[in-house]
Amino acid sequence: MSSPVITRFAPSPTGSLHLGNARTAFFSHLWARKAGGRFILRIEDTDVERSEGRHLDQLLIDLGWLGLDWDEGPDVGGPSGPYAQSERGAFYRELFARLERGGEAYPCYCTALDLELSRKLQRMAGKPPRYAGTCRHLTGAERAERESRGLKPTLRFAVPPDAVIEFIDLVHGPQKFSSADLGDFIIRREDGTAAFFFSNAVDDASMGVTHVLRGDDHLTNTPRQLMLLDALQLRRPGYGHVGLLVGADGTPMSKRHGSTSVSEFRERGFLSEAILNHLLRLGHTSDVDGWLAPADMPRHFQPDHLGRASARFDEAQLLYWQKETLQRMSATEIRTWLGSNASTAFIDLIRHNVVLPPDAAPWAAVLDGELAPLGEEEQRLISAAGPEFFRAAVAALDQSGADFKQLTKTLKERSGRKGADLFMPLRVALTGQAHGPELAALLQMMTPGTARRRFESHAKNI
Repeated sequence: MSSPVITRFAPSPTGSLHLGNARTAFFSHLWARKAGGRFILRIEDTDVERSEGRHLDQLLIDLGWLGLDWDEGPDVGGPSGPYAQSERGAFYRELFARLERGGEAYPCYCTALDLELSRKLQRMAGKPPRYAGTCRHLTGAERAERESRGLKPTLRFAVPPDAVIEFIDLVHGPQKFSSADLGDFIIRREDGTAAFFFSNAVDDASMGVTHVLRGDDHLTNTPRQLMLLDALQLRRPGYGHVGLLVGADGTPMSKRHGSTSVSEFRERGFLSEAILNHLLRLGHTSDVDGWLAPADMPRHFQPDHLGRASARFDEAQLLYWQKETLQRMSATEIRTWLGSNASTAFIDLIRHNVVLPPDAAPWAAVLDGELAPLGEEEQRLISAAGPEFFRAAVAALDQSGADFKQLTKTLKERSGRKGADLFMPLRVALTGQAHGPELAALLQMMTPGTARRRFESHAKNI
């Protein structure tokens, strides 16, 4: 396509922003930014019963937190507004009327019971269930009779018989569908609102969207939408269907995998840069393996490297990108993230041992507080050292003060221990953990008497 790249994200405000939908928004945003195009946010809120203002508010917060800014949308306006489908009814009605006048759509009076019975009979006959065209050829009198009984019709698109729908999917390549496999489908609901197939397609065309990225569960929707656009003589966008996001076990992401929404990850303390670095590698092969700043990501986004296979979300990988992000943050940024007034020296000391905000609390307790009960391995190290070692540690501490180098030298002479046999029980006694930040710096930061108290407790209680 020679026209500028225009992409969109079109969520329904019926719940939290799922990580899979966030990835779709992210890829669409990257494509627009890479090409110097435009990114549109459109709200598909025709499901009146489930759409809620609080979900929309949260959606805007989540997208903003991820840094996915939009050029057109419900809050910023633009030349193709309105950007909420609930406000586009007049536009849809005009197109419905055009289709009816051309004989390409018709009212359907079948009830839910009628449709279920029809599907059951088709399955019993070994046929795939699809709309049987019951109302397609009703006369004016037959329609009037049904309306006199209070039946409210839906509006169905009359699928052309024996048509072949072809398109080149931006991810899956050439696609071909037969209209014989598709039943006449609903484009206007009984309550007069536009159905997804319809509003989604015509809004993309009217807003000038050139590239639509979405999950491959929508691939079979595409021939229906293309038939609609062709009937209305509206421009076809390019469609690309990426593999779905699944859990580490290969099944669709759900609550049993843990957090699934952007807001849940944010509340747990994950950083947006970490999430974006992980999403960039899920269903997309980047030309850079290492951490990328969000501003650099569009340059490394490769649309022709989007994947067909399902992409596995693995929180262990997200934690890796979280660590990488933290190492690039200043002490001031980490202090804000922690919601702490800790000193720069303390933050620089623990930054390699903290992944999420709760991880900082145990290290703060090391300086002046109660340590958590020892684990099995830590208790073994304390027991192996014995009370004599810690009595010697108390004496060495009295002699050396907070000078860790002098403390270990004196303790080595008094106890005869060296290497790991010296340092490991010291670390566990002072911090409660077998691994962590540099001991010398921790000892310097401890409040007076804290180290002595901990040595004494092990000298007495083993």
